[in-house]
Amino acid sequence: MARTDAIVLGAGIVGISAALHLVKRGLAVALVDRRGPAEETSYGNTGIIEGNTLFAHAFPKGFGALLRIALKQAPEANYHLAALPGLVPWLLAYRSNTRGARALEFAKAMRPLYARAVAEHETLMSEANATRYLRKNGWLKLYRRDESFRGTARERAYATELGLTQRVMAPEEARVLEPSLAPVFSHAVHWPEAASVSNPGAVGRAYAERFTKLGGVILKGDATTLHRSGQNWRVDTEEGPVDAKEAVVALGPWAPDLLGPLGIKLPLAFKRGYHRHYRSQGNAGLTRPIVDADYGYCLAPMEQGIRLTTGAEFADCAAPPTPVQIDRVLPAAKALFPLGDGIEAEPWMGSRPCFADSRPVIGRAPGQPGLWLDYGHAHWGLTLGPVSGRLLAEMMTGATPFCDPAPYAAERFAN
Repeated sequence: MARTDAIVLGAGIVGISAALHLVKRGLAVALVDRRGPAEETSYGNTGIIEGNTLFAHAFPKGFGALLRIALKQAPEANYHLAALPGLVPWLLAYRSNTRGARALEFAKAMRPLYARAVAEHETLMSEANATRYLRKNGWLKLYRRDESFRGTARERAYATELGLTQRVMAPEEARVLEPSLAPVFSHAVHWPEAASVSNPGAVGRAYAERFTKLGGVILKGDATTLHRSGQNWRVDTEEGPVDAKEAVVALGPWAPDLLGPLGIKLPLAFKRGYHRHYRSQGNAGLTRPIVDADYGYCLAPMEQGIRLTTGAEFADCAAPPTPVQIDRVLPAAKALFPLGDGIEAEPWMGSRPCFADSRPVIGRAPGQPGLWLDYGHAHWGLTLGPVSGRLLAEMMTGATPFCDPAPYAAERFAN
């Protein structure tokens, strides 16, 4: 039986980052997952590191928008009917949390994490020899309708108040940055202080390699075998059982499978998403991610091709894939940018773990000494992985946290 200081369960970008920060602070750490590093949701995102994020994704407003979603005609959202009964309380809470004063509460609570997101990635990339994947030219958000653009006035005003750089552009200005875009939009906002990566999976693997070079161990095993063993936590791996005084649950959407039997039941939902890579026609290309606000998709230049990512699908993690949103947005995407043939035969699918207040849980697990939580990062797992890992490692090692961790505590769901 192997003994170590800490077991980190989950080898996505969040778990890898937590393990890396712990080993950098001198702990002996085992990173355990059923698959290799960054092979699940961390592989398939837009690649954006959103240091500029202020508000959570808004709940749809207006009868027309809700009706389109209900009729499964909306490009930005889809659902499985079987998942809806259990989602109703979560959806109502999410709606409340994205409006009025609560939306501002999210912005204030999350600002310390987003403010450090790009810098934390830069540090880890430099140490892991992965800066070749980094682009520091921001991202573009496009609006086809004047109404859509006006709806972001509050966010843009608050960004100005906080000193975040934004550039509101006419279509012709945006096309100077990205000449391959067609003028099918009426407004654009460039967020230049954000960053992006050309291969999120490779970035995660580079961080994992750095972790092992510093003495960390990566093991394949079933996280749900975690259990008490005296004063320690024990998990079964292909190399045998591993014991540690402390364990970190960084399992993303699979965290409830482990935590439920331990008596920890937090209100997590899943937003599934899809992507597919496409070739570009002719000499067309992109130099940064492009988000189409009205259709809810992103075009991101990746090493594999132009990655088309979708909005949210509400369904169980294990339910069969239904990539209808790819089909819904593809005509709009092709009208905006000259996409060519698809590269993969089938779209990729991942699940985003989301709490109704859109904040992650970072900190101690209630009622379970030595157990720590680091999951629920919603759409921002790539963005927040390194900075969350730093905060958690500071808490676990008794260092002074760089920010107040209270907004991310699991106890906020006690009522």
